[in-house]
Amino acid sequence: MSVSFGYTIFYVPDVAAALRFYTEAFGFEQHMLTPEGDYGELATGDTTLAFVANELAAANLDRAGGFTRLDPDSPPAGASITLVTTDVAGMFRAAQDAGARPYVEPVEKPWGQTVSYLIDPSGILIELATPMSA
Repeated sequence: MSVSFGYTIFYVPDVAAALRFYTEAFGFEQHMLTPEGDYGELATGDTTLAFVANELAAANLDRAGGFTRLDPDSPPAGASITLVTTDVAGMFRAAQDAGARPYVEPVEKPWGQTVSYLIDPSGILIELATPMSA
């Protein structure tokens, strides 16, 4: 039996707006959006970044205890999307221009990697990072 990492899915208030943000901020291509607008995917490489409307997530999860909704005005959840780029500062500005809230300005870490953090309009924490040296 084999297994692979296929999707990261976030539950958001507006799927189309989430897709729009990631296409504008980072240049990802929209792979699909359901006619109902309650599920959408971005082409990001080997792993798909997807979004589900809060209402659909509730229909799937409420019997099991529900879920905590993202809140863009609160501190972020203890998880992040990490996007790797050679231009952290440029991507940081582009994400802000597309509607992200800055959280941690770009900083070089002692091991040589530059990182920054933003919160997207849905409340998802995004880390921007330069590639790690081998």
